[in-house]
Amino acid sequence: MPLRRLTATALSLLPLPLLAAPLELDVVRIEERSLDDTTQAREKLARVPGGSNLIDAKDIAASRSSTLQDVLAYQPGVYAQSAGNEGVRLSIRGSGINRGSGGHGSGTFVLLDGLALTGPGGTPYELQEPLWIERAEVLRGANGFDKGALALGGAVDLISPTGLTAAPLTLRYEAGSYGWRKRHVSSGGHNDNADYFVALTDSDYNGYQDHASGNSQGVMANVGYRFNAQLETRFYLRYRETDHETPGRLTLDQIKHHPRMANPTFVARDSSRPQHGSTWLANKTTWRFEDGGLFEAGLAYHNYPMDLHESTNRVKLDYSDVSTSLRYSKPHQLFGHDSHSAVALRATVFLPGSGAKEYVRVAGAYPVGTHTRDYEHNGSDSVLQFSNDLELASDLWLSSGLALIYTRREVQVTYPQGGDALSLSTWDYAPRLGLRYQLAPDLQLFGNLSRSVEAPHAWSMLWGSNDKFPAGSGPATGMIRTPVELENQTATTLEFGGRGDSILGSWDLSYYYAWVRHELLSVELADGLGNLYNAEANASPTVHQGIEAGLHSTLWQGQAGQLLLRQAYTLNQFRYRDDTAFGDNRLPGLPQHYYQGELRFQRPDGWFLALNAQLASRVAVDYANSRHAGSYKVFGASAGYHAEDWQGWLELRNLTGERYASTITPGYNDQGRDIARATPGEGFAVYTGVSYSWR
Repeated sequence: MPLRRLTATALSLLPLPLLAAPLELDVVRIEERSLDDTTQAREKLARVPGGSNLIDAKDIAASRSSTLQDVLAYQPGVYAQSAGNEGVRLSIRGSGINRGSGGHGSGTFVLLDGLALTGPGGTPYELQEPLWIERAEVLRGANGFDKGALALGGAVDLISPTGLTAAPLTLRYEAGSYGWRKRHVSSGGHNDNADYFVALTDSDYNGYQDHASGNSQGVMANVGYRFNAQLETRFYLRYRETDHETPGRLTLDQIKHHPRMANPTFVARDSSRPQHGSTWLANKTTWRFEDGGLFEAGLAYHNYPMDLHESTNRVKLDYSDVSTSLRYSKPHQLFGHDSHSAVALRATVFLPGSGAKEYVRVAGAYPVGTHTRDYEHNGSDSVLQFSNDLELASDLWLSSGLALIYTRREVQVTYPQGGDALSLSTWDYAPRLGLRYQLAPDLQLFGNLSRSVEAPHAWSMLWGSNDKFPAGSGPATGMIRTPVELENQTATTLEFGGRGDSILGSWDLSYYYAWVRHELLSVELADGLGNLYNAEANASPTVHQGIEAGLHSTLWQGQAGQLLLRQAYTLNQFRYRDDTAFGDNRLPGLPQHYYQGELRFQRPDGWFLALNAQLASRVAVDYANSRHAGSYKVFGASAGYHAEDWQGWLELRNLTGERYASTITPGYNDQGRDIARATPGEGFAVYTGVSYSWR
C-alpha cells in the first residue's frame, strides 16, 4: 500500500491498544519530562566553550514546515536557503560553500538522535523531515567535537519525539500558495518501562517556478525500553520517498523579470530527481553506572538510492553505509579538581556495491537506454576521540580534546574498462582547547582554539577529474574515466565570545577566525553534451572569519501580553589569501551580511501576531568576483493561536514580492556575463495550518 494511502488511513493503523488504561498518560508527568529534556539540553550547550543554538519543536510547529530552512530560521551563524525544493543550501562558518542546492551537503556533520546521518558520501536531505524533530541542537565549528563533528561547520543534531512526551494522537494539516499541502499524523504513549512514537507525513506542491512540482511521503518511529534505572535502549526507523521536478538555474536578469520561469534546457529534458525510498534503521543503548560513568553504544544502517533524471544521462545511484559509535564518559577528580573525561569511537563505512550506473536518457547519437558507464564509490571515516573538562578554579573550566582520524576513499569506473582506480587512505588529527568562565550568574565568557579536518567525498573525486574517455569509446566518449586525488581540507580556528542575560535580553555573541588549507571548492562546468556538473578541487589558502550574534528581548510586558523581539545577525568574510589568479577575492555563493528578525506580540491566552524580516547583502557569483547577485530585503507577517491541544496559524511571506536570488552555484570566471547560476527566492505567498492533539 503506498505511503500516501497509509497517511489517509492512519487512524485505523495506529497502535491503539497501547493507549488502553494501563498506559494512560499523566499530563503533569509529561510536562515535567518535556521541560526537563529541554532544560538539560540548554544547560549542556551552556557548558560548551563556544557558539551553539537550540531550536525547540514549538518554534518549528509555529509556521510552514517544509525544509531545514524553516527549522533553522532566526539562528545566528546558520545560513539555510532552499532552492524551491528539499535541497537546502546549509552553511555554518562557510562550510558547504562548495555545494549547490539539491546535492549531498558537506562541511557540517548531521546526526539523527546523536547517531551519524552524514557519511563518506556527504549528507542526503530526504530524511530531515521538520515534523519528525522535537528539537535541533546546532554546535558551530569545533564546538561539535563531542558529537563527533570535525569539519569546519560543526554539528547539527536532530532529536526525534518519543512516547515519553508525545500526545496519544496528533493531527496536522498545512496548505498554501503554489499548491502546497502537507498532512501529518502521529501517536505516542508510554508505561513504566516502555514507550513508542510513530508518525506518518506526506506533502505535495506545484512549486514557485515552472517545472518545480514535487511530493514526499514517509514514516518514522521509535520504541524505547528501560530495563532498570541503569540500562535503557531505543530503536529508530525512518523511511521516506521524495520526488521533484528540477527547474534549473536562471540568470540574474531572468530572476528580475521572469522569476517563475524554468531553465529551458531542464524543461526540454524533463529533468527530475526521484528518490524512491531512503531507509535509516538504528539503535542506541545507554548504561549508567553507580560511580557516575555513562556508556553509550549506537549502530545505524542507512540506504539512500537515487534515480537522477537531470541531464542527458540517467544516473541510478545506490548508496548504503553502516555507522557505529561507542562513548564512555565519567566524572572524577584530577589533581584535586572536578573533572569529566570521555573517550569515543565513531566509524562509518560504505557497504560493498555503493556506486552508480548510467544510461542514455535523451536520444542523440545513441538510443535511449544505452548503457554508458558504471562506477563505484567506497570508503570509510573512523574517528577516535579523547576529551576532558577540568575546573581550574571556581567557575573557570578548561576543555581539551584530541581526535585521531582515518579516512579511506576508493573510486573506480568499472565500465567501460580503461580508467585507473583510485585508492586513498589518510591519517589526520584534530586537537581542541577551550576555556569558559562564568563571570557572573548571567554572564559567561568563552574561547577556543581548534583544528578541523574534512575529507573529500568519494563521488567528488570522480566529478572533479579532467581525464575523460577519448573518441572511439562508444557512448562513454567524453565522460570522466579516472578519478582525481584530493587532499583533506583542514583549518585552524580561533573563537571567542560570550552569552548571558542583560537589560537588553538574552544574548550570545561569537567571533571566529579560521586559517583554511586545501579548501574543497567546486565550480560549475558544462561538458560537451551541455550537461552541468560541479568539478571540485583543493584551493590555495583561504580565510574564513565572521561574527555570530543573537538577541532575544522582551520589549514590553503587561497583563495583555508580551512584545518580544528575536534577532540573528551573521557576518561572513570568506576570501583567498594571495591566490595567484584571484588575489584576495571573496569566495562566492554566500552573502557577507545576513540578518533575520521577528517582532511578536504574544497574548497569555495563546494568540499571537508577528512581523518578520530577512536582509542579505549582495553575493559574488564567480570566483573572479566579476558579477554579483543583488542584496535583498524580504518581509513577512504571521498570526495564530497556540494552546496545549490546538494550534493554528496564518503566515504571509515576502509581502512586497521581492525578486531575488535565493542560492548561487558559483562559476569560475564569468567575465561579467550573466550566466544561469541562481535559483529564485519565493515570491509573495500565503500559508496556513492547523493541528490538534488528543491528550
